[in-house]
Amino acid sequence: MKRNDSIYQLAVAGVQQLVPYKPGKPIEELERELGLKRVVKLASNENPLGPSKKAMAAIQAELPQLSLYPDGSGYRLKNALARKFDVDPAQITLGNGSNEILELVARAFLTPELEVLFSQHAFAVYPIVTQAVGATAVVVPALNFGHDLAAMLHKVNEKTRLVFIANPNNPTGTLLAQADLQRFIEALPETCICVLDEAYFEFVADRGQDDSIAWLRKYPNLIITRTFSKAYGLAGLRVGYSFSSPEMADILNRVRQPFNNNTLALVAAEAALEDTEHLQNTLQVNTLGMQQLTEGFKNLGLKWIPSAGNFVSVDLSEPGQPIYEALLRKGIIVRPVANYEMPNHLRVSIGTAEENQLFLQALTDCLNNV
Repeated sequence: MKRNDSIYQLAVAGVQQLVPYKPGKPIEELERELGLKRVVKLASNENPLGPSKKAMAAIQAELPQLSLYPDGSGYRLKNALARKFDVDPAQITLGNGSNEILELVARAFLTPELEVLFSQHAFAVYPIVTQAVGATAVVVPALNFGHDLAAMLHKVNEKTRLVFIANPNNPTGTLLAQADLQRFIEALPETCICVLDEAYFEFVADRGQDDSIAWLRKYPNLIITRTFSKAYGLAGLRVGYSFSSPEMADILNRVRQPFNNNTLALVAAEAALEDTEHLQNTLQVNTLGMQQLTEGFKNLGLKWIPSAGNFVSVDLSEPGQPIYEALLRKGIIVRPVANYEMPNHLRVSIGTAEENQLFLQALTDCLNNV
């Protein structure tokens, strides 16, 4: 088909220059390309244990209702979240993954005259939603691969409407101290909204990270986003949520699409939230897997960024793309992060003990053959 470049000129300016988000390579694609029978995917920070049995049972029970629209308000899931985290249901916004909530925030609060602040090496969706609405992105150089809060605060001005902070950060896994983070939010002007992205908060060993919810009473310009895609193993169903003031949630719900969460996603998330045993098993597998991978990196003489998430970025001291491609040929999918200005790193999700060992052996072979 003939390429019609004039179509691109019809798009709004920010979208014309956008580069689409590139997800991790699917297992089926690699099997098809290389004719592999066994593929290990450690690229997208998914739960290696899969969804909980309670979530699967809830999905099965709900299948006869698929001819009906889902509950557009997400009443049952919102109330389950409210009970668990001691918030008012009116403070909750549900999203098609937490990614959608990031987009809702951008659509609701940004204009081309305003600025958005985030760190170098931060989640790729932040610049995408910023550029899509024509706002100006201000990227602050990282400090030891993490957020430099002092430098970020220095960049805040009267045009700064949003600040994105991921804690733990993806893809580096760095973690900010709660006291430092609260001081930063305290110092923001009321006209600047802080989006605290806690997609990986369940994996943080210090459970004091939950304290961020208490800040909502003091800071009406705070939004906390979380997801069921990681620790709860429901990435394929796309369920995210945010906590904020009721007024902030009301604004987000004005731009949220009706029925943005499907029926199966809603019941699975509600059941998963109650399955504390599955969550504890997930955290145990993650802790042991992190030790397994980092010990393997140490034995290979490689450095890594200490991570509070369910992934770790390893420094190969050489361009990571060739090693990534060599691993693919061995049936191992990890994540190159050159697009995050980390060309020598690969991000590796924590898998099962067997998957981690297969990766380490393949990495050893690839490094020896380069």
